[in-house]
Amino acid sequence: MSFSENEIIEQLASTRSASTSLAVATSEKRNEVLFNLAQLLLENSAEIIIENLKDLAKISADDPMRDRLLLNSDRIESLSKSLYEVAKLSDPTGQVLTDKILSNGLKLTKISVPLGVVGVIFESRPNVTVDVAALCIRSGNAAVLRGGSDAWHTNSILVQLIHQALISAGLSSDLIRLLPTDRTYVSTLLHAVKYVDVIIPRGSEALIQRVRRESLVPTIETGAGVCHTFVAQSADIAMAVKVVINAKVSRPSVCNSLDTILLHESIAQEFLNKCARELAEYKVKVYADGASYDVLADLNYPYLQLAEESDFGREFLDFACSIRIVEDLDGALHHIDQYSSRHSEAIISSVESEANLFLASVDAAAVYWNASTRFTDGGVFELGAEVGISTQKLHARGPFGLEKLVTEKWVVKGNGQIR
Repeated sequence: MSFSENEIIEQLASTRSASTSLAVATSEKRNEVLFNLAQLLLENSAEIIIENLKDLAKISADDPMRDRLLLNSDRIESLSKSLYEVAKLSDPTGQVLTDKILSNGLKLTKISVPLGVVGVIFESRPNVTVDVAALCIRSGNAAVLRGGSDAWHTNSILVQLIHQALISAGLSSDLIRLLPTDRTYVSTLLHAVKYVDVIIPRGSEALIQRVRRESLVPTIETGAGVCHTFVAQSADIAMAVKVVINAKVSRPSVCNSLDTILLHESIAQEFLNKCARELAEYKVKVYADGASYDVLADLNYPYLQLAEESDFGREFLDFACSIRIVEDLDGALHHIDQYSSRHSEAIISSVESEANLFLASVDAAAVYWNASTRFTDGGVFELGAEVGISTQKLHARGPFGLEKLVTEKWVVKGNGQIR
């Protein structure tokens, strides 16, 4: 599918024009679209799986990224249920934030309103198509979606169903637009300041860096996660092993999975003795610093490599992680400050004062005490769904949910006042 730049601009203009109809639609009308879509997903589950298999055929069976792309009947049912969860959330628009009468008699009201047109650039995961569309529709925003070429068939059928849901509710299909995957169209989207209000990149560090460099449209960064777990001197080792294994292997291809294990030197030997066998069961490749390499080598750990500096600060997205032994909490904090992507960081400790110092000191969107970083997720945080995990500090941070897809408008009512 090929379009000229002017044709893409015309499509974006159509989405901008349609956006007003959704902004003024009632909460009930927006939910009608979500209910329609929830039913369509279930009714067309077999067709979605057929299209998804076309995309999966391009990825090797042992590639961990395959899990991000997969849509089976259970996941489609989960997507359908998530739409009802989003519909239950309070409408973030039309909220009165300020209401007062000035000394000159002007009535001044500040209300929450939709952002307008939200552009989302993402990779691999087709569930993002449904999540983003649902959150945007619920919050009165139009959306322009640009997914990766590896999910084109899946994204296409999902957007077709979204269009059916919109039309059935009497709304325009232009409200949710799927751009072709040609990379040149990304630049067109990033420069479309007249038609798009915000760009949200969700994916690899390379994608985020490109958007940061090129976009003329304001951006909110989400996606890349370099996540650490520090096992402190006071840690319950059995708990630490359980948390680390969950954070690494439950879904290694997602952004909240563990990338680096930091170990206090006094417990490193005990921890590795107990954790190595479980890591080996999942064939986790370990990039170990010198001290931890020696311990694991003595244990005959089969998937071991001496770490290079580039293995710290690396988002693995695979059954792989790095390990470093540190002298104390300060050493862990220094490492995290140097290598973290500010996504999710955890400490395993039995000392509350130590844990609180970690939680207060670490600069990240989500910080954990005695829990897995895998919980950083809009659905798990009961936000309904998420556009992504924001790792920046302006407007939104952490799971980017429904309540952040709005801005403010001042409404001023008078009876002839002049200045």
